[in-house]
Amino acid sequence: MRDFRSILNIIGFLLCIEAIAMIIPMLFDLYYKNQDWLQFFYSSLITFIIGIILYISFRKKNIKLGIRQAFLLTILSWLIIALFGAIPFIYTSSSLSYTDAFFESVSGITTTGSTVIFNIESLSEGILIWRSLLQWFGGIGIIVLAMAILPTLQIGGMQLLHMEHDDPYEKTIPKVNRFVLELFLLYVSLSIICALLYIIAGMSVFDAVIHAMTTISTGGFSNYDQSFYHFNSFRIEIISIIFMLVGSLPFVLYLQVIHNQGKSIINDDQIKLFFLILIIVTFVTAIWLSLKQSQDFLLSLRVSLFNITSILTGTGYSSSNFSNWGSFGTIIMMVIMFIGGCAGSTTGGIKIFRLQILFRGAITQIKKLTQPHAVLLMRFNGKTVSENTYNSIMGFFFMYIFLFIISAISLSFFNLDFLTAFSAAASAISNVGPGLGDLIGPNGNYFLLDNAAKWILSFTMIIGRLEIFTFLVLLSINFWKY
Repeated sequence: MRDFRSILNIIGFLLCIEAIAMIIPMLFDLYYKNQDWLQFFYSSLITFIIGIILYISFRKKNIKLGIRQAFLLTILSWLIIALFGAIPFIYTSSSLSYTDAFFESVSGITTTGSTVIFNIESLSEGILIWRSLLQWFGGIGIIVLAMAILPTLQIGGMQLLHMEHDDPYEKTIPKVNRFVLELFLLYVSLSIICALLYIIAGMSVFDAVIHAMTTISTGGFSNYDQSFYHFNSFRIEIISIIFMLVGSLPFVLYLQVIHNQGKSIINDDQIKLFFLILIIVTFVTAIWLSLKQSQDFLLSLRVSLFNITSILTGTGYSSSNFSNWGSFGTIIMMVIMFIGGCAGSTTGGIKIFRLQILFRGAITQIKKLTQPHAVLLMRFNGKTVSENTYNSIMGFFFMYIFLFIISAISLSFFNLDFLTAFSAAASAISNVGPGLGDLIGPNGNYFLLDNAAKWILSFTMIIGRLEIFTFLVLLSINFWKY
């Protein structure tokens, strides 16, 4: 644990990548003749210099990370990338305070999609691209974290994800670097396909690039204040729904399909439940809107499908103000904020597989009451769930709800009403984006919140994104004992 060289070396490498990424919005600003290109250049230069110094100064022949170093690297890398990612928001024409810039950067890199920016259309092309790039890189970062790191650390039952690709898949891709490379190429390919389809459906090339990056990453940043209501196009909404769903499914299963294991997706337990929840909630909400708000059923179905998909997948796009859907609509949106998508995807939330195992665990406990001597096993995707895995998921669920409550109570100190505080905490820890109510709902944003509230939400977004225990373990005294 004393050896921090490997951690600093990797962080330096990540900062160099971030610095290179800043060149992309700089080029956009140069093309559109915006003066912000110079600020992106300086931001990139500062980030690169610090990154290369760390990379060279702490370079080792063999980088080996123990479990403690892996925990520390995970949380530090996300924090530092967010810190440096905030620089362009401060010094470009967006002119945000550091609190707002950090909030926007964290919201981007964690693929949350909450924003503090009013009149987004007035921003330069470079800063709009930068917001989307943060979410795009955050999306692939989450997939790699979920597939390569969390299963090894056994965070919140993620070891089950390791089981899913450990046997058949590691025979095809025995090395982690090859596995990550294939994930990245798949991610890039899906992003390009999404952008092309957006263009065919009627988006401009610039809009298509922006929204493709934030759709496949289930991030939700748009370059319009009205989000997808700006387009008011059913074709564009359908494309967005498809790729939001693509981003919310386990990416390892796509690779299994590529390697001739196509039945994996059809037989996956969490995917079946995910689509069942989506279908039921969409139709029930559409019926509610049709009956209670006197809307045409097909229009209600269209509105429900897009917005429920967006919130369930944690993307955060909107095509209507669902804060005005009435009491039933408000409760539905609040509940699905917590659910999230599948493990190994770009989504946040509790995750479908944990809810399945918790439910099956409850059923097993009921059976044990009537059959105390029976040997009862829980199974997930055909594999037995061990007691350690179940306890890990129980612990995750408890801490998830506990931290959500703490966050909501903390926000209430800043004179926020119940709905605003409650939904802001839920949205942050589940990495959804918009909350509920007039202030932070689909038609509002987080700008008017107190600065202290923004810092609370920023760290809540990071904790939620890193599956909670990755952060909480750093608070343990035993973690720092040598």
